[in-house]
Amino acid sequence: MNPRLARLQPYPFQRLQALKAGVTPPSVVDHIDLSIGEPRHAPPAFVTEEMITHLHGLGRYPLTRGDARLREAAAGWLARRFGLPSGRIDPERHLLPVNGTREALFAVAQALIDPAGAPLVLMPNPFYQIYEGAALLAGAEPFYLNTTAETDFLPDLDDVPEEIWRRCRLLYLCTPGNPTGRVMDDGHLRQAIELADRYDFVILSDECYSEIYPDEAVPPPGLLGVAAGMGRTAFERCLVFHSLSKRSNLPGLRSGFVAGDAELIAAFLRYRTYHGCAMPPPAQAASIAAWNDEAHVRTNRDLYREKFAAVLDILGDALEVAPPDAAFYLWPKTPIDDAEFARGLYAAQNVTVLPGSFLSRDSGGINPGRNHVRMALVAPLDECIDAARRIRAYLETL
Repeated sequence: MNPRLARLQPYPFQRLQALKAGVTPPSVVDHIDLSIGEPRHAPPAFVTEEMITHLHGLGRYPLTRGDARLREAAAGWLARRFGLPSGRIDPERHLLPVNGTREALFAVAQALIDPAGAPLVLMPNPFYQIYEGAALLAGAEPFYLNTTAETDFLPDLDDVPEEIWRRCRLLYLCTPGNPTGRVMDDGHLRQAIELADRYDFVILSDECYSEIYPDEAVPPPGLLGVAAGMGRTAFERCLVFHSLSKRSNLPGLRSGFVAGDAELIAAFLRYRTYHGCAMPPPAQAASIAAWNDEAHVRTNRDLYREKFAAVLDILGDALEVAPPDAAFYLWPKTPIDDAEFARGLYAAQNVTVLPGSFLSRDSGGINPGRNHVRMALVAPLDECIDAARRIRAYLETL
């Protein structure tokens, strides 16, 4: 047995299940789950039809690097979305389809980390737990960058000691952030690139929430767009991860891509060839259709705007909560311990939220997720409104 497996901590939802054990919520109201970031808007019909039309593709083995048409569609979207010069993203060298960003964010650490020399993997705290597991199983140690109100819920790269940067091999970023909803601006991303140059590490930018934002005129920036603006035509030390799960309401398709530094993409392709994780041909055909259409993505954003406006109207003066820069989470501060709040809310109102401390690690003498909960506004509008009213009713009992 790989001894590193013993270092993996329970996943947040395992801890949540244990927290709720023994609690009987009121049966007179239906359960509303705001804990899981699984989109529940309808998948685009034209995408599902495209998948059905190409089911005959199951009769052949897919290539690990994917169909050229899929790479071209994803590269074209990436260039349009982040204002990259024409031809800057070469579908043959700079991009690789993957079976969802979760799989790729984990596997890339296994491909890129040399476990010799006590390597560190830096990540925001709170964080997506895949980052931590990827570091541990690759033989590295996680180093947590606390994101609190004092840091504007963003990693404070200025606060990292030089000896830590010297040991850094990978820096995970998540922008827009899960769970905080904060966006790293151009200046933050430029600083990360400059540090990567100085200390020779790779930036892994998880941008899977980049297409859910409130203002059509101000989409969140991305790492490759900032790199191109700095004149870095080869995207050295930069990899970005994008997914159709949130953008297109297709979590079950398991489709995304990784793009950036051609040498790193080549190394990751070599790893994945042995890993055996090629995307099925029908999923590739559906993905091409999704990346080539923006109308359904704008409609999706409209639905989230409506939900955020309604929920914040109900909770805004009852809970310390602000709208996110992007993504579909609220990250309110709780008036009592976050785990106690989540258990009490479930017991009283049959609403499930995720304690922020379950998404964080103790670091620097604090757990930066404590006294926060994550609320994913993924349910239909009427359920989100109902949940907000129940949360307000629960708050009035505290």
